[in-house]
Amino acid sequence: MKKRKLKNFICILLQTALFLSFVIAPSFSTNAASLIPAYLGDETVVYNNNVPEFSATEISSTSFETYGDLDALGRCTVAIACVGQDIMPTTERGAIGQVKPTGWKQNKYPGVVNSSPPYLYNRCHLIGYQLTGENANTKNLITGTRYMNVEGMLPYENMVAEYVNTTGNHVMYRVTPIFNGNDLLCTCVKMEALSVEDNGAGISFNALCYNVQPGVVINYADGSNAADPNYVPQAEQQRTTVTKSSASTSSSVTSNSSYVANKNTKKFHNPTCSSVKDMKEKNKWYYDGSRDDLINKGYSPCKRCNP
Repeated sequence: MKKRKLKNFICILLQTALFLSFVIAPSFSTNAASLIPAYLGDETVVYNNNVPEFSATEISSTSFETYGDLDALGRCTVAIACVGQDIMPTTERGAIGQVKPTGWKQNKYPGVVNSSPPYLYNRCHLIGYQLTGENANTKNLITGTRYMNVEGMLPYENMVAEYVNTTGNHVMYRVTPIFNGNDLLCTCVKMEALSVEDNGAGISFNALCYNVQPGVVINYADGSNAADPNYVPQAEQQRTTVTKSSASTSSSVTSNSSYVANKNTKKFHNPTCSSVKDMKEKNKWYYDGSRDDLINKGYSPCKRCNP
């Protein structure tokens, strides 16, 4: 009888421990590379159906910012903030060149990296300067390709900044760099945001931005890199020409469509919205159905044009 009671007690303890591990453990960690879909050519992909994963206890309507401690390898961990106008910067960004994040092995790639000078890497803010005004904060700067910084992360940062500046509301914002094992360079960053006062009606996304550069082969173990011998810049130029051509022919399609939806951000707009011209052509969906149908498909209306 005593053995049976002891056995039952042990079972209860194990079940309780298992339950607590799910409740207490974060939904996503910096070593979650095995959960990341492979890079297939898009700079960003949505994660968890584009639904951010903030717990009820993490959501606040009071501005704050928190940056996780560097791990044992000196890598950044998680940065989380409730972005409000009161913590956004009022001065120009300061110097950050003294910071050397893990995996910082810089090289130039003329004709491949779209910048001048064509440096492969940027010191990427986890939480962008325009949101919380952090300069040379080593807990907030990672080594990221210019491609990830500008093509992947910046559009989301701009979206949040515009919303906060326009509405005066707050946005929960979290960025997690994802590393594979002991790699010094992250595979991607996970970006989540949720507007607080309107419960996500204005801002709601959960996206992965890949730390890649077309035309460059990167060793994520240490950040070393080399030109991709199989990369043909002319092909990229041809794709750009085709995109520009399709963009010009799509203007007539735009005017005849009820809405233009962004397949990347899951927002939909009036065809005349100024945000439409900033969208990449591959992300545009010219939709002739009803507003309710779009919302049922998981899209939310743009706060700028209120379609």
